[in-house]
Amino acid sequence: MRPHPRPRLTRLPILLLAALLLALPGQGQAQAQDRAQDRVINVFNWADYIDPYAIERFQRETGIRVRYDVYDSLETLEGRLSAGRSGFDVVVPTSEPSFARLVRAGALRPLDAALLPNLRHLDPALMARVAPVDAANRHGVIYLWGTVGLGMREDRIRALAPDADLDSMALLLNPANARRLARCGIAVMDSATDVLPSVLQFLGRAPDSADPADLRAAEQALLAIRPHLRSIPSSAAIIDALASGEICLALTYSGDVIQAGVRAREAGRPFAIRYVAPREGAQLWFDMLAIPADAPNPQGAHAFINFLLAPDVMAGITNQVRYPNAVPASRPLLRPEVADDPSIHPTAETLARSFLAGTPTPAAERARARLWARFKAGR
Repeated sequence: MRPHPRPRLTRLPILLLAALLLALPGQGQAQAQDRAQDRVINVFNWADYIDPYAIERFQRETGIRVRYDVYDSLETLEGRLSAGRSGFDVVVPTSEPSFARLVRAGALRPLDAALLPNLRHLDPALMARVAPVDAANRHGVIYLWGTVGLGMREDRIRALAPDADLDSMALLLNPANARRLARCGIAVMDSATDVLPSVLQFLGRAPDSADPADLRAAEQALLAIRPHLRSIPSSAAIIDALASGEICLALTYSGDVIQAGVRAREAGRPFAIRYVAPREGAQLWFDMLAIPADAPNPQGAHAFINFLLAPDVMAGITNQVRYPNAVPASRPLLRPEVADDPSIHPTAETLARSFLAGTPTPAAERARARLWARFKAGR
């Protein structure tokens, strides 16, 4: 093909030439900024909740740099997103209540299935369990999941409370047990969202109840053990406290207890850490991969989510953090001690007893926040 002749600058009107000279640097700078933005994604996730190699591999294979920030509570995540212009491209809210609230508020971008071919790997039965809060699973996919239950150092508990049932929330919520176990250290994670449903379930009340009488009963149960608690820390701090032997009993996330056990073994500690899903029913939760509505780089966000859903990548993440995922094809790729651990992959019986806590109304949420503040203050 014959090349097009270049225009002769001398024939351009002087004013047009000046306008072009002024405009071109700005256009070039804007285009460069757009290109640079396309090569970076900002991820907001729980601490210690991904395989570092997965991030390294994604960056190497795509050329997209990952800026990774962490939070220690769902309240922190919701606060950042509710304020708007968070700057994050991928976030990991828990299905109930955070993800549900964000969907209703229009704070999340609908996912583009055409950009997510690895959706085919997801377990349809698990995805159906989060569909009630996200019709047709339009705004999120399951990243990891687990239960809320008891992490314990069984040898110390047996020594101090030999007659206590280890598979019941009464181990913690019976004040007589809490008094005996205070000597070896008790902790309850600092999350009203995840603690109150378990307390209400133990009391025989609806886990998402907004009834003032139910909330008073939960508050009284918590205040009754408050003098015996060593701390009300973040879930991340509980991992270290269990692993070091600083505490012997904690109410927290299943995977955090399992991580604590791994750290204790690696440190050569002379004790084991065990996770127990309470027989009254453990709260089941799903952490979702989602994209904020105002994400700076939604294309890169889709690429990251699709990458994480690959079976080999998900296997690496579960091997690292000891939480189950929703990609069945990853199971054969897990290390045997992970694949065969019932505390990581609950039995059918445990799942049948588990419950999903609903999303409280705004008024109930405010009442729970006030309850939690009183519990933390011990009054």
